[in-house]
Amino acid sequence: MIDYRKEGGVHVITMTAEASTICPDWQQIMLQHLDAVEADCGHGTALVLAGEGKFFCNGLNLDVVATLDAEAMGQFAQRSGQIHKRFLELPCPTVAAINGHAFAAGAFMALSCDYRLMRQDRGWFCVSEVDVGVPIPANMMGILHGKLSPNTVRDAVLTGKRYTADEAIAAGIVDAKAEDAELLGKAIELAATLAGKEPGIFKAIKQTWIDPISSAFES
Repeated sequence: MIDYRKEGGVHVITMTAEASTICPDWQQIMLQHLDAVEADCGHGTALVLAGEGKFFCNGLNLDVVATLDAEAMGQFAQRSGQIHKRFLELPCPTVAAINGHAFAAGAFMALSCDYRLMRQDRGWFCVSEVDVGVPIPANMMGILHGKLSPNTVRDAVLTGKRYTADEAIAAGIVDAKAEDAELLGKAIELAATLAGKEPGIFKAIKQTWIDPISSAFES
């Protein structure tokens, strides 16, 4: 469902093709992998978050989420906040390798990383909630406001625009594009370069930058 490995100093978390949507089991596995990253997040380390196949992450598994009772839904929402908060606050650099579609909650997963690279010839970045009839909570809206320009946030949330790689670069959503065969390697290369920063000062500066966003999520 979600694979984890380490290449040199770079942790690589891959959301596999057979489970490209978020459900309670997905959340539990992601939190376990984040435990491993946080336990080894010193000098020379970084994280790359990637997908596989057609999707980076296609949002929530609505078929599963729709079956949750009130208590389970509350736990699901709490874990969602924990995952975003932990990605936002990781004291090492983080890079999203957007290999395919990043829709709704998947788009927010990408935005919770420090940097984003996108496959140049396939896949859309889309905050699709306006078209699927789902409101965006204030804490998630805070990620958009903290990472994107006001006009980009407006267009993304009110129109549900599907951004190609070139459009996402122009809008400031992603930092660069790459061919599919090179995307993960370039993301790892960028992460490894960023990992050379002194970890104490990197953590302090990142915490100051990200705190207005991450403080909206419960611990």
